[in-house]
Order: sequence, then structure tokens, then C-alpha cells
Amino acid sequence: MDIQQTLAQECNLQAWQVAAVVSLYDEGCTVPFIARYRKEAHGALDDQTIHKILERLEYLRNFTTRRDEIHTAIDTLGKMTDAIAAALQGAKTLSELEDIYRPYRPKRRTRATIAREKGLESLAEFLAAQAKNCDPYHEAKRYINAENGVHTVEEALAGAQDILAEQLSDHADLRRRLRNLYAVTGTLYSKAANQDAESVYTIYYDYQEAVEKIPGHRILAVNRGEKEGFLKVSVSMDEAKALQLAAREMITQPASPCAPFLEAVCKDSYTRLIAPSIERETRNMLTDRAAAGAIQNFGANLKELLMQPPVRNQVTMGLDPGYRTGCKCAVVDGTGKVLATDVLYITHSEAQKQTAAAKVKSLIQRHGVGVIAIGNGTASKETEIFVCDLLKTVSQKVSYMVVSEAGASVYSASKLAAEEFPQFDLTLRSAVSIARRLQDPLAELVKIEPKAIGVGQYQHDMPKKELETELNFVVESCVNAVGADLNTASVPLLTRVSGITSSIAKNIVAYREENGRFESRAQLKKVPKLGPKAFEQCAGFLRIADGKNPLDKTAVHPESYAAAQQLLDTLGFQKNDIGTQKLAELQARADTFGENALAEKIGIGLPTLRDMISELTRPGRDPRDELPPPMLRTDVLDMNDLKVGMELQGTVRNVIDFGAFVDIGVHQDGLVHISQICDRFIKHPNEVLKVGETVKVRVLAVDEKKGRISLTMKDL
Repeated sequence: MDIQQTLAQECNLQAWQVAAVVSLYDEGCTVPFIARYRKEAHGALDDQTIHKILERLEYLRNFTTRRDEIHTAIDTLGKMTDAIAAALQGAKTLSELEDIYRPYRPKRRTRATIAREKGLESLAEFLAAQAKNCDPYHEAKRYINAENGVHTVEEALAGAQDILAEQLSDHADLRRRLRNLYAVTGTLYSKAANQDAESVYTIYYDYQEAVEKIPGHRILAVNRGEKEGFLKVSVSMDEAKALQLAAREMITQPASPCAPFLEAVCKDSYTRLIAPSIERETRNMLTDRAAAGAIQNFGANLKELLMQPPVRNQVTMGLDPGYRTGCKCAVVDGTGKVLATDVLYITHSEAQKQTAAAKVKSLIQRHGVGVIAIGNGTASKETEIFVCDLLKTVSQKVSYMVVSEAGASVYSASKLAAEEFPQFDLTLRSAVSIARRLQDPLAELVKIEPKAIGVGQYQHDMPKKELETELNFVVESCVNAVGADLNTASVPLLTRVSGITSSIAKNIVAYREENGRFESRAQLKKVPKLGPKAFEQCAGFLRIADGKNPLDKTAVHPESYAAAQQLLDTLGFQKNDIGTQKLAELQARADTFGENALAEKIGIGLPTLRDMISELTRPGRDPRDELPPPMLRTDVLDMNDLKVGMELQGTVRNVIDFGAFVDIGVHQDGLVHISQICDRFIKHPNEVLKVGETVKVRVLAVDEKKGRISLTMKDL
């Protein structure tokens, strides 16, 4: 297999583009670096495409290694033939390779093994030969041998049939065709393990759906229901069609006296050996397909959440609601520094509630709080009502937002949080985290394991390695798209920067604490363990706001500083003009000069030139600032206030296969089913909606007893 050619065909790219990406990756370059600073080499592919190429590259390299292992194993047994070698070369998937290897793989002791030990292999070959005028019973008499454990003709024939059944079950081409038939015509069945048991899986107590059409979220639901003991799940297809395929492989002479024995072999092989195996493979295929979709959806939601616009330069109060232990409160300044903490008892006695109100008003006035972040966990609704009532009594303008506190408890109990806030207990750390994640979602959420953030479906059922790979890619993609301030970035944030390991991140912070702020990117070379390759990979993504060199606050890579200076000189600007209004004319002058001529004069590619002009014009640009700001509230709704037909604004909290959950200012998020998102057909809600997006919705139905709100976005 020519891996690079295969990748080019699968990704619909030119061979040279794939070759460039693979070469850079093998040299130790990261996806963000390749995507941002080597555009000329690969034709300006985006990071998603490069990530996809490298994922498939790993699979195909593993595939090649496994194929070679199987070739060696069969060759060692002395069974290798030109046909097997050709089949191995022609295989496209790991399952096809394993099918070819199946007859030669060491097996546990089976019925066929026992039959061979009894000396019945020759009788099996006799039946398989299907001679026209043979007598199977007469032939079987020759194999009766009490010492071998064969006492009757029937025992001899049964043993021979066991051998043939195993051989048929190992037939690679038959297994491939049956696997395809299951995928196209199979049906998944779900039954109640206990019909009287109440559970959330009642809709699957008597359920069936075509394998080809069942959506991912239903696959994951029945899997979990089965795992929890509420469901019994199976996959099957028309047995007659399967036996027909098996007979085509096994019976070449239907008129032979051996044919009835071979028909029994087909039946036994399919029901006892093939069907259970293909059913498992089909279930695995469905689960893999569903998991891949869920992981992709989780990644898309996570990206939108991480890239939410920050609420900059606002003193923020974070409230972590609670009943028994009270509501934990933390006030942080515009940079995230903790100014004050307290515990409020707002759900206890009226006196304690009044005391809490006085404390909050005092904190607002003393520190100039402009916005309040309320965690959406236990007692969130009561806390929100408390805040709304209180804000009516303060003179200054203060707004609030309910934020997801998913992962806050994970962070507060972590070693990182203990190192960051040794003076606070777990609950107060959560309040700080809630405040900070409103100020800068990206900087705060990178401290939390991505799958704990909870913007997917069935994430705890996903294959761990694949989920972590995708989510880590998303986090790193977001961090490197935004960049990191070298003088303020935390260790977790630095760890996500291209080319920086955890140990290097700790060394950067240690160097900063020992030597003071970084004045130039070049100082990074003095950081222990940060060698030339790491510097190459990370330097462009680290910013220095007020350094000695104005280029250090841009995304221009140090390797291109000379080119950037030449660009400025050619178009009549100076380095000190960076960050001023003078450079607003940079693009216009470049257009007048001619971009192609300018790139040739400077000695750089056109993509690099365009990136350079963009960065010099808007140094330190944060792509999140171009998105609509988060929706802050000043009043609260109750489910009792909702009426069918009421139009509201809300924030998308989660996008899943069958719809999206929207925060409309009520404690319970409302569901916009996929059928209610728009008038045209869509395959997935994420074609239209993104996490964090502000949308208009209309109330369709309210079920107070079950706490469910149905919404629509149609005709708005």
C-alpha cells in the first residue's frame, strides 16, 4: 500500500500536499505549527484537514504493520501462497486482514479440533469432494475406532461436519459478504430485561430499527440500557439469505449424496459460529460509528464553548450555589486575581438571607462588581432569584449570567487548584473558577479535563483514547488560534501551546517567577529544556504585550521577523508603527504594490505575506472578539411564567444528535428538537446551531411535573 497515495485519494488532496504534511509531522512539527507557519509547503490546508490526515496516517501505518505481522505468521506456518499474499495486499481494512488470518490463527480447543484428533479430517475432505456416486455412510464406517473415541457412523459423520463447519466459518470472502449483508439488511432488536422495571429506557422495551438507518444516539442509548441491565439487545438478518450464501460456497454438486450433510454443515456453521461472530462485529461497527459521531459532536461543541467571547476587564463575582453548605462567593478583578471570598446562606432563614444580601451589596460596592456568574448546579434557581431581587436594590449597573459549572468540582479538587489556591477550601475554589470562566472561558476551562466539561452526549461511554485524542486536539487548536500571553499564561494554558510539554510549561513559569517578565520571545531560549525545535514550534503562538520588539505581540513567527521588517520598509512604515493607526493603510499599499510582486521581493510565499499583513494591521488580534458577546441577564423567569407561544431569547447550552438545549432564563433548559430548528431538512443540529450562540425561540409546551420545556425556532 502506498500510504501517501491512499491518503491523497481519501482526503481528495494532491499527493504533494499529503507528502508535505507527513514529512513535517515526521520531523516533529505539531498540527497548529504546520497549519499556521508552513502553508506554502502544503497548500494552506486548515488544521482540521491536517488532523484528519495524521489520524488516518496512524491507522494506515498500524494497518501496514499488522499486515506484515500476519504475512510473517502465515509464512512461518508454511502456509503462505500467492493467493493469500495477494489477498493480504488487497485488503483495505483491519477486519479483512483478520478474516484472512482467521484459519491460521491459534485457536482454543474446539469441536473441530477434537474431531481432527480423532482422525476425521480425511472423512471431512471426502464429504467436501462431493463425488457423484459416493456413499458417505459406507465411507464413515472406515473411521470407527474405539481407541480414537469414534464408536458409530453417526459420530464419525458428525465429527467430519464439525471440521467443515469451522472451515466454512473461517472463509474470508463469505464473512465479508455476510458482514455487508448485516450492515445493509440487518435489524437491531431491543427488549426489556424485566418488563416491570421502570427506567428511562422504556421506549426501547420493545423496539427494532434497521441497522443501516439507526442514528448514533439511539445506538448509544440501547448500549447503555443493556450495560445497566434494563435491556437485551440483538442484531439479526434473514437467515434464509445467509444460508443461501453459505451454500454457494460449500455445495458445488447439489446431486451428490454428500449434499444433505453439507446443508447441515451450512446451518450449523452459520447459527453456531458465524452469526454470533458477525453479530458482535455488527454491534461493534454500530458502536464505533455512533462513538465517532458523538466524539465529533463533542469536539464541535467544546470548540464553540472554548471560543466564547471573554467578558473583559470586568470585576466579576462568582457564585457556586448550594443548600446545606451555603452559596460560595468569590470576587475577582479584571485579570482574575481573587479580591474577596465569603459564604452566603440564601436558602436558610429569612434573617440569614438578609445577611447574605447585605454581604453581596457590600462586595459589589466595595470592589465595583460589574457582572455576576452563577453556577448552574444545585440551588442555582434560588440563587438566581436572590441575585435578581438584590440587583433591583443596587444603584450601579450589574448584570448576571448563569454559567455551566461542569468540571468546576473536578478542578477544585485537583492538585493544580490546590497549588493555585492553597488558602481556600474546595468550595471556594469552585466559586473562583465559575467567575473566571465567564471572564475568559478558554483560559479557565483548559485547567479541566475536557470530557468533564459536559457538552456532549454519552461521553463516559466513549472509547477513552479516541475521545481524549479528539478533545485534546480541539483544546490545542483553540489555544493556538487565540495565542497565549507569555507573561500571564498559567501552566495548563502553556501546556496546550504548540511544542510545549508539561515540564517545559512549568519551567517557563519558574523562569518567569525567578527572572521577572519576559521582555522578548528570544528569552524563551534560556528556559531549561526548551530547545531549538520546541522554540520553533511554540514561539509564534506566545505573545508579549509590551516587549522590546513590537513584533513579539503579533503572531508573526520570529523566523519571519526579517521578512516583516522588509515588508514595512518596502511599503514605507517603521516597526514602531505596529499597533498604531498608521498601519491601517498597510493592506492598501500592499495591493497597490501588488501582492505577488511584494511576496517575490521579500522572498516569502503569498499565504505568509497575507498572514503577516493581517497580523501587523491588528497585532494580538483575538478571534473571539469578532463573535457576538455572551447574553447577560438582569431578570429571571420561572416555569410558571412560561406560556405556550411566548417568544424568548436564549443561549444554546448543548447541541446533540436529536436537538439542542437552550437556556431561556429558567432553571431547566428547554429542548429544541431537530425537527423544530428550521424549515429545511438538516442531518444534524450543528449544521445550524452552535454552543454559546444566542437564539430566538418560542415556547411549544411546558411540562412542570417532568420539568420539560419544548421550544421551536420555526417562523421566527
